[in-house]
Amino acid sequence: MDTITTRLFSLSKSCANTKSLKQIQSLHQKSISLGLQNNIALSKNLINLYFSCDAYQSAESVFRNVDNPLDITLWNGLLSAYAKNRMFSAALFLYDSLLQFPYLKPDSYTYPSLLKACGGLKRVDYGEKIHTHLMKDGFLSDIVIASSLIGVYAKCGLFASAVKVFDEMPERDLACWNNVISCYYQSGQWEKALEYFEKMGSAGLRPDSVSYTTAVSSCARLLDLERGKRIHDEIVRNGLVMDAYVSATLVDLYGKCGCLERAKEVFDEIENKSLVSWNSMIGGYSQIGDSLSCIELLARMNKDKVAPSSTTISTLLVACAKSAQLRHGRFVHGYIVRNNVFSDIFVESALVDFYFKCGSVDVAERVFKTMPKSNVVSWNVVISGYVSAGCYFEALGVYDEMRAANVKPDAITLTSTLAACSQLAALERGREFHKHIIEAKLNSNEVVMGALLDMYAKCGAVKEAEAVFNQLPTKDLVSWTSMMVAYGSHGQAFEATKLFDEMLQRNIRPDRVTFLAVISACSHAGLVDEGRKYFNSMVNDYKIRPTTAEYSCLIDLLGRAGKLHEAHEILQRNSDTEGDVELLSTLFAACSLHGEIDLGERIAKLLIEKVPEASSTYVVLEKMYAANKNWEGARGVRFKMKEMGLRKNPGCSWIEVDKRIESFVAGDKTLAQAESVYGCLASMYGHMEKDEIVA
Repeated sequence: MDTITTRLFSLSKSCANTKSLKQIQSLHQKSISLGLQNNIALSKNLINLYFSCDAYQSAESVFRNVDNPLDITLWNGLLSAYAKNRMFSAALFLYDSLLQFPYLKPDSYTYPSLLKACGGLKRVDYGEKIHTHLMKDGFLSDIVIASSLIGVYAKCGLFASAVKVFDEMPERDLACWNNVISCYYQSGQWEKALEYFEKMGSAGLRPDSVSYTTAVSSCARLLDLERGKRIHDEIVRNGLVMDAYVSATLVDLYGKCGCLERAKEVFDEIENKSLVSWNSMIGGYSQIGDSLSCIELLARMNKDKVAPSSTTISTLLVACAKSAQLRHGRFVHGYIVRNNVFSDIFVESALVDFYFKCGSVDVAERVFKTMPKSNVVSWNVVISGYVSAGCYFEALGVYDEMRAANVKPDAITLTSTLAACSQLAALERGREFHKHIIEAKLNSNEVVMGALLDMYAKCGAVKEAEAVFNQLPTKDLVSWTSMMVAYGSHGQAFEATKLFDEMLQRNIRPDRVTFLAVISACSHAGLVDEGRKYFNSMVNDYKIRPTTAEYSCLIDLLGRAGKLHEAHEILQRNSDTEGDVELLSTLFAACSLHGEIDLGERIAKLLIEKVPEASSTYVVLEKMYAANKNWEGARGVRFKMKEMGLRKNPGCSWIEVDKRIESFVAGDKTLAQAESVYGCLASMYGHMEKDEIVA
């Protein structure tokens, strides 16, 4: 190297330190004036200098001005610069240009940058083409290249291909192990990720912060506290300086596993708390619905001048929704407005969900009106919100608006709308949704099909429920229970009990809801002994302590069969059930059904003492007296109701007509078709009277 060239190299080092674009341009001009534009080493230096100043076009001009670029290191230099600066498309274009030179061959320094570009663009087609070249030219034995190839497949979601490359490698470095562990983690195979983490240790490699972050995150996903603690102890033993990522994942692990004190200890030890750490700690408290602690952490974040992200805010709102603390959620909403916090679809959805969960349906509706509605997520949150609030008509109305806005429903949408149909017994509308499920090819989605089965079961469409049940690829406890409900509601108790026994043979453990379904089926069919057997099995064999719901089912079973005194004795034996209004009401209805006046009067007296304003007790008592021709008693009850200003609540009904659900109450004359409806009723009454005279 001559004196002039040496001098220019010295100047290039000075430019690298100052990063002065003017100095770099001056150096470039001198190299051209001295005829050194074809000097490969100097050209590579100039390319790197221009890239350091973001002068990409100038860097490319240096490359283009080389008369005969037949040195692969020059191409590698520009390719590396493109990859480092995330100019991935330019990197692939450069590689295509390189292939036009038959005497130039890519080497081991070419492929890592090229593969990084493939991964960045998620160009799996290009990556697979490079993979073929690597196999043909024998480059897969290079650890760096093989590791880069694993990275491409991982970023493109082809985890099986990534693992195959790893398994075929003769040697593996730490980066390779980290890549394959990350592949398993990203594909949801957390057990496998931990298995490879342990294999890496057995291979004599010492994990770094990337390895530990993925391993601890896998434990958090599996809620495997013990294994997570062991890994934490290993980190401490190895003297690893815990960076922000490792610390945040440990906080997340302990938070998810309910060890909030341990999570707080790790969190408090972090000197410079990253946003991820704050979010992990807030997430831990949010999981248990401790909205106050979440808000206190937000205040500490503000004090430390850490700006919350949309994840922070949405997690806070989830905590407020879980605790149903309207005041706390309003504070967070106010914080968003006051601080002009950017609200994405997740924050706005969490806000709508919070107001629905707190019963503030009108506020949830107002927030929804201000949201962009091009995304199915915003529609889903309001549909599911209406369902959770018991506003089933409104839920189906919003679905219709969504379709009118040309937004395509997804699995979550259909699950919520089917739940609304279940509650309304809207069979025709449910069948319509079944068609949508088939069109959207969601009939392999277990959650959607479970909701469809539940809808048919609650609408009493047993044959259709059976067809869906038999199509399910895997049957969970909810599916078995829904099918039992369908059989029970149609008086097919034998089929329900047979299904229960079949479920037990498949080693599926029933819960209290399953027992409710099978006992209820026995109740509808008058199978008292069988119902008692299942109730006793629930208590004695499965150690499920009965709640009001289970006792109510047992009382209904005995009441329907006329075993009223036995039912009354069961209530009196247990202090939790003795004065329960719901259970007494169930028994009282059975007394009315069987004309058991003495016991009925005693229970009615108890109910009136406990809930004097409940008109239903007086109505049933009056009917009981009238059925027994105790007209004086019936008049006395009516007088008492009048004296107290009590009225029977009118019953609400609905009917499906032309795929629309029309609701109405007794005596309702506000309907548009009221005149036609009452005219039809009058005609029917006339025919009924004639039939009675003839009979």
